Amino acid sequence: MATVDQALAVVDDGLDAALARLFDFLRIASISTDPAYAGACADAARWVAGELAGLGFKVDVHPTKGHPVVLARTDLGAARRVLFYGHYDVQPVDPLELWQTPPFEPRLGETADGRRTIVGRGACDDKGQVLTFLDALRAWKAVTGTFPVDVTVLLEGEEECGSPNLPPFLAAHVGDLAADLALVCDTGMWDPATPAITTSLRGILHTEVTITGADRDLHSGLFGGAARNPIHVLADIIAAAHDADGRVAIPGFYDDVRELPDEVRARWAGLGLTPEAFLKPVGLGVSAGESGRMLIEQIQSRPTFEVNGIYGGYTGQGTKTIIPSRASAKVSFRLVADQDPAKLRAAFETFVRARLPADCTVDFSTGEGARAFLVPPESADLTAAAGALEREWGRAPVTIGSGGSIPIVGQFKQKLGMDTLLIGFGLDDDRVHSPNEKYDLSSFHRGTRSWVRILDALA
Repeated sequence: MATVDQALAVVDDGLDAALARLFDFLRIASISTDPAYAGACADAARWVAGELAGLGFKVDVHPTKGHPVVLARTDLGAARRVLFYGHYDVQPVDPLELWQTPPFEPRLGETADGRRTIVGRGACDDKGQVLTFLDALRAWKAVTGTFPVDVTVLLEGEEECGSPNLPPFLAAHVGDLAADLALVCDTGMWDPATPAITTSLRGILHTEVTITGADRDLHSGLFGGAARNPIHVLADIIAAAHDADGRVAIPGFYDDVRELPDEVRARWAGLGLTPEAFLKPVGLGVSAGESGRMLIEQIQSRPTFEVNGIYGGYTGQGTKTIIPSRASAKVSFRLVADQDPAKLRAAFETFVRARLPADCTVDFSTGEGARAFLVPPESADLTAAAGALEREWGRAPVTIGSGGSIPIVGQFKQKLGMDTLLIGFGLDDDRVHSPNEKYDLSSFHRGTRSWVRILDALA
């Protein structure tokens, strides 16, 4: 324990230096979606590679068809190895005029309730979170000259644009990435005083469906009442996809869905998350999900079918009286437990075709999809990390699911055979992806202290 305390003291004493490093990182405009910033993305990769090299890692910056991947590792001969994943790229800053100060000129700020913050694009997502882990390593290095575990670090520069080049990189470097456990610091806390470990992620499948009727747009006066309208057909199909209780009506949709264990359901019920509290900030107040389910179940542990966009016919100003030839919808599924994206894709296509009139055709454009991820509740690593967080924050972490999807976590499980602990220190008001993004100073400081404790616990 004395060694842990010494490492924590190094973190405390080095906070100003850690902030200076973070500010240097934040000044790099590594916007991955805009080709104009390719040079800045390369600069960010080199910057973080230099930090890792300074900590004694063997570092390689690998070119891809897009932005570089930084892969670094130690070979200390420790009993265990962890793989830490993060990203150095950031979101675009538009609309620029809504920023109170320039997005790549980081500064310290303060919230209305007096919390000190770090303001700048990437402060939370994900540069500040990445540096909490690296600075925990720095503290261990200062105290012991080594780390409690061997560490592999994988940092990519395309997370904000869908990670198109990461899957082939993983496939080509399976041996280099082998580890006992993966760690991701790109999630959040339950509230500013309560840490959280995300133990499940929903999977995802997205597709575009296009219904075609006539071989051209038709005059609605001449053909109305006789010709099939693809928008009507598509609307009927979409409406049939849910029943009156909010359940998805696609046959077989729930076949592989697990029910929550009773102890998890009781723990989630105790969190007191209500539809009113959750939906009020976005101007709503009544849950539209499955009847008889807690709000937290609806958004974290139940599968969904959503229509993300629908279009067809004339959408310009004024009127154009036609029966359109085509109508399309972009839809997505959030998957849980053992649901197979390929099986769900086939079920959806069968569902659509069964409702297709004889004089219409349908086409589908579907992505590969990603499976859901679940950390086994009996995981010894989960228990160890939870204990470390409780020692730092003075309260047990909330173990929660996430309604979102992080495909890389599923790939770690499927391609590398390892579980992932998602432990982040972001907050709901961090304005991630929005102007004036921030990261609480306490999240940065105590997040680093948390990783010091977690690394010791995982050893």
